[in-house]
Amino acid sequence: MKKISFLVIFLWAINLQAQELRCNISVNSARIQGTNKSIFNTLQRDLYEFINNTAWTPHVYATDERIECSIFITINEQIGASDFKGSLQVQLSRPVYGSAYTSPVFNFMDNDIAFRYIEYDKIEFNENQYSPLSSLIAFYAYVIVGLDYDTFSLRGGTEWFKKAEQIISLAQNATESGWKPYDGSRNNRYWMIENILNSKYNLERGAYYKYHRMGLDRMSEQIADGRDEVLNALLDIQRVYRERPDPYLFFLKLFFDAKADEIVNIFSEAPQQDRNRVYQILTEIDKANEQKYKKLKETTNSF
Repeated sequence: MKKISFLVIFLWAINLQAQELRCNISVNSARIQGTNKSIFNTLQRDLYEFINNTAWTPHVYATDERIECSIFITINEQIGASDFKGSLQVQLSRPVYGSAYTSPVFNFMDNDIAFRYIEYDKIEFNENQYSPLSSLIAFYAYVIVGLDYDTFSLRGGTEWFKKAEQIISLAQNATESGWKPYDGSRNNRYWMIENILNSKYNLERGAYYKYHRMGLDRMSEQIADGRDEVLNALLDIQRVYRERPDPYLFFLKLFFDAKADEIVNIFSEAPQQDRNRVYQILTEIDKANEQKYKKLKETTNSF
């Protein structure tokens, strides 16, 4: 009997993982001329093992609790044998309680990445030392974990955003772009973390929790109450927009790049009065997606 109990505990224990991420990695090298493509296949495999087999937090995750995300890397330029430039797209989704639906949380395109990779060299991350490739991937791993935590508890991802901020600090003398405040675009890694951790954006940070945990997670049982909480989250973001913590409002853009289509679907079967109210809010604070929001004036698909 003791042997059986030990076996059950053992099997349960190995089903629990320190690793938090279930991340799909894709490396596209179609723009690179030449016949030696094996290095890109090896890079894709090594990155997959690195991000999925690293413990990014001390917390224990069951296999089915791991965070679903994707990283798509496009290699635009190869400089010599080991140096590369390109772009990286990160996507994060989150399951919604009581449904088979997964909600998009983060969808960001980083158009200015550069790194060195030597085939078969192990990718290793040292949180106290900057390395172009491992620090880049670790940065986005911490952002993914932080945003996921923010959707389950009020500003619960702060610890992991601070880990990403530490990488930013270590990268201030890096030659690679995207790490510094003056690296051309304000839509870069530096400003992403600056906005997220800036107390002037606390209402938006809180809106991630209100939108997902108090809103979406209630909709399978109390659709009207859940929808009201999503509306309250949008009102909080509207307050941030009107107070304008900075001229660029990058963090607001990150929210709506992921959420615009979903918000339309959430309110598509709401009472017309609510749809009109949401339309007015959204067209004030997210003019980039105004065409999408016009669907709220029509009869659209259900959520």
